[in-house]
Amino acid sequence: MCECCGSHAKKDIYLPEIATIKQCRMMNGTEMYLKLSLDSGEFHYEPGQFVEVSVAGIGEAPISITSSPTQTDGFELVIRNAGNVTKAIHKMKPGAKVGIRGPYGQGYPYKEMMGRNLIFICGGIGLVPQRSFINYVLDHRKDYGEVTILQGTKCHLQRFFREELARWSHRDDIHFIETVDEQDDCWNGNVGVVTTIIPKVETELTDADVFICGPPIMYKFVLFALSEAGVSTDRIWVNLERRMKCGVGKCGHCQINDVYVCQKGPVFKWSDLATVPEAI
Repeated sequence: MCECCGSHAKKDIYLPEIATIKQCRMMNGTEMYLKLSLDSGEFHYEPGQFVEVSVAGIGEAPISITSSPTQTDGFELVIRNAGNVTKAIHKMKPGAKVGIRGPYGQGYPYKEMMGRNLIFICGGIGLVPQRSFINYVLDHRKDYGEVTILQGTKCHLQRFFREELARWSHRDDIHFIETVDEQDDCWNGNVGVVTTIIPKVETELTDADVFICGPPIMYKFVLFALSEAGVSTDRIWVNLERRMKCGVGKCGHCQINDVYVCQKGPVFKWSDLATVPEAI
């Protein structure tokens, strides 16, 4: 609060706030779940936004928020052990401190989607950012139409949020279908890449908005399958969170022609990117 005029001071986009890790656990061999809260108080964000997580003396990394903003007792991240910053975070325990900048980016069009049928197509860790919007929709279930969630994972051992996925599979107000790429003695469900379960969707594809997030190779095949099914590019949304670095459009790392993913995205309507070279 400004002592001179009594107004709230503008947040410095370069200055991290201190957050405390409340909970953390490994979800599989590479992904760690964390629940955090800002030491300064409440943290406001929208589904699909991301934060910059920093570790003093090591650096920072952009991480998607996986919890819904309807959750008021902190926010959740899932962090893959893939570099110096994330390796340091994986060694932390509850009570440890990290820096948080953000939230940043344009997330999911949750207000625009009210009343519409929604299909979420998630590949592996692509579930993480989609989960923020999915749980927002489930917490406001009457505001949306039919909801279908497709989740594909490379193998049974890499699955995460298993208890939550089990609850989704038993809900009668959504349609949840899961598959794994590789057969496993512990797995009795669908086997094959995520495109193999698109024909199982009961909602008319052309009458739904489709949200896609997953590894780069997945987009090509999912977009082709949706095109073959006649889904308009105006009703397809892609999440390009993997391209970001600084979070505020300064480093140019996420730039695609004249588009900065960290500012215009990470969630884009596919019709806005379909003609942009190397967008996917």
